[in-house]
Amino acid sequence: ATNSPAIPLPSILSIPNLPANTGTIAAILYSTLYVLMEPVAGGLLAPLLLGGTAYANHLTATYGSTANYWALGIHVCSWIAQFVGHGSFEGRAPALLDNLVQAFFLAPFFVWFEILFFFGYRPELKGRLDKAVAKEVDKFRDSKKVKKTNGQTNGAVKAP
Repeated sequence: ATNSPAIPLPSILSIPNLPANTGTIAAILYSTLYVLMEPVAGGLLAPLLLGGTAYANHLTATYGSTANYWALGIHVCSWIAQFVGHGSFEGRAPALLDNLVQAFFLAPFFVWFEILFFFGYRPELKGRLDKAVAKEVDKFRDSKKVKKTNGQTNGAVKAP
């Protein structure tokens, strides 16, 4: 998205390394929505998103398509690692397959909250989220047990 055509802007509105391209517009949109959802956490994340976008634009301007190849390779490897990790450690598919909005918009913000919680941010919110997550994990485990029990009572035979 950093090498997409930029929307021409007057010089007074131009910011170095933040041309009005798809990547910059997406970072501004994410930042704005995160700030609206949770002002403090979103406000702390917005400069990181915009700084990362500025750096990505700088790399693309400096190294051209080489930067894009590296970014694409890292992106693909990260998605593969996510699917392998979810399958190996959680025994389930990532949220991407359940809800695209959650996977692409809310999951990164949730990870940011986990970082903030580590540093003591809003412990009451962390407690509520931990309870909600534990409830969902229990529900998932119970559904796995029911499926396993139903499979055995219906005559399904496990392979040795």
